[in-house]
Amino acid sequence: MLCLVLSGAFCYASGEAGTGKEKDGGIPIEVKELAVASSGDKSATINASINGHTLTVVFSENLGQVAVEITTASGETVDCSSALTPNGILFYIPNTGEYIINITLPNGDEYFGEFEVTD
Repeated sequence: MLCLVLSGAFCYASGEAGTGKEKDGGIPIEVKELAVASSGDKSATINASINGHTLTVVFSENLGQVAVEITTASGETVDCSSALTPNGILFYIPNTGEYIINITLPNGDEYFGEFEVTD
């Protein structure tokens, strides 16, 4: 009985002591306002994170149809998509390097975040 309890405790401790990347979904990306004209700051409702080569963008509030564009630090477009919110979008970034995410709301408000993909 003692062996069963100890093995369960070790498995639980091993899961709790993980790197943290698996638990929180990756490294958070700070989303900042670029041009906010009509509505208040909505950056708190935009949650972006990078986990390896996977970029996750989640909108926790109904913002309408948003446009999301991923560019390199030099300005070359990598990927773009649009989605109705509240919803989430996944992007796969194949190459390592520095990138910028640009988010445009239907009312013209713009937000951005900078992130890096490493191996």
